[in-house]
Amino acid sequence: MRSGAERRGSSAAAPPGSPPPGRARPAGSDAPSALPPPAAGQPRARDSGDVRAQPRPLFQWSKWKKRMGSSMSAATARRPVFDDKEDVNFDHFQILRAIGKGSFGKVCIVQKRDTEKMYAMKYMNKQQCIERDEVRNVFRELEILQEVEHVFLVNLWYSFQDEEDMFMVVDLLLGGDLRYHLQQNVQFSEDTVRLYICEMALALDYLRGQHIIHRDVKPDNILLDERGHAHLTDFNIATIIKDGERATALAGTKPYMAPEIFHSFINGGTGYSFEVDWWSVGVMAYELLRGWRPYDIHSSNAVESLVQLFSTVSVQYVPTWSKEMVALLRKLLTVNPEHRLSSLQDVQAAPALAGVLWDHLSEKRVEPGFVPNKGRLHCDPTFELEEMILESRPLHKKKKRLAKNKSRDNSRDSSQSENDYLQDCLDAIQQDFVIFNREKLKRSQDLPSEPLPTPESRDAVEPVEDEVERSALPMCGPICPSAGSG
Repeated sequence: MRSGAERRGSSAAAPPGSPPPGRARPAGSDAPSALPPPAAGQPRARDSGDVRAQPRPLFQWSKWKKRMGSSMSAATARRPVFDDKEDVNFDHFQILRAIGKGSFGKVCIVQKRDTEKMYAMKYMNKQQCIERDEVRNVFRELEILQEVEHVFLVNLWYSFQDEEDMFMVVDLLLGGDLRYHLQQNVQFSEDTVRLYICEMALALDYLRGQHIIHRDVKPDNILLDERGHAHLTDFNIATIIKDGERATALAGTKPYMAPEIFHSFINGGTGYSFEVDWWSVGVMAYELLRGWRPYDIHSSNAVESLVQLFSTVSVQYVPTWSKEMVALLRKLLTVNPEHRLSSLQDVQAAPALAGVLWDHLSEKRVEPGFVPNKGRLHCDPTFELEEMILESRPLHKKKKRLAKNKSRDNSRDSSQSENDYLQDCLDAIQQDFVIFNREKLKRSQDLPSEPLPTPESRDAVEPVEDEVERSALPMCGPICPSAGSG
């Protein structure tokens, strides 16, 4: 049941030390505050550095959806039928509106033309990925997402490419991310935060079974569905480790990174493992309850200073929080990973979660305390304006632009290429990118298996050539995909 304290702009009593009612939570890690908390970091904005002192107006989702529904009614009557043998591509989707952006990728709402199902589509410009040395991470994320599916993850449905971009089509979750709701002054109750911890525990337990460390669990990467359930997204810096292996790379968002990641980077040693994600869950849970993080850490902090910080600074807990919740947070925020709560079994044994019905939870039969407003789209409305007005290569003009580029390329002497290296890298991406279609995969799994051929028919079956291994161009080695070892 939704508590009164969780309504946006509520005047209900907040925990001691939190910003007073009516005052917007600071959106950036370095944003000034009239009441700076002792030894505590303030919630920061997205990685793009967008600092907002006051929440922006919410997009009128219900009105837009109604308007789009009426405009698409004619198209519905002539719904296209795509050849099942044809690979999924950009033309299979109708672009509806932009809803987000990252450092080198953008996200929009799309509708698949044949099924009319709605998805979120993330698209990344190939040239920008090459220039920022991000192709390896994109390929690793695709490799992971194509192999996983879980009720509390944002699951991949399709992946494809064209000359300009790489595309990932994933579950559409309209409840917004937790960072957005923090910036909208939502005060989360203990019951709600407990639910998020449990749902993330189930997601992390599943990922551990797949040998995956996420390495970037934070409010920005936890999306809510329309009912208020939490889903983990963004596997861009995730890594796969085999049994007995440990990760060593300095990867993550500093305020949410576990102490052993910094320690491993400075002092070497044995590296780190799955425990780092549970530390991040603890930081996230503390931030949701209090409005700022347990440690005053910013992206500009030197790694050496952070190693010292964890050994000298103690986390301050609010006296009005229940003893069970404080005990749970202490176990998640234990500096020594060997003593940290870091498995589903550990979470299920915690007194704060003693009454949880885990079977009901895994089927989303537990009602969240905070339910996003269904009449609004929970994202920054300026994303759509930027796409329409400021974007030099808007998505809705892609078809015309690609046709013009193809005509120009055909008339140009190939020996006059301005950047051979860039073209070689683009060719390598084109060759190595894996097209994925979960819808087709599920259909094939639902079909009854074909009977084995009889000896007579077996003789008539033509031999199938072995699949040729793809190899990236040697000069593009730094951008080629790999499973990645942390």
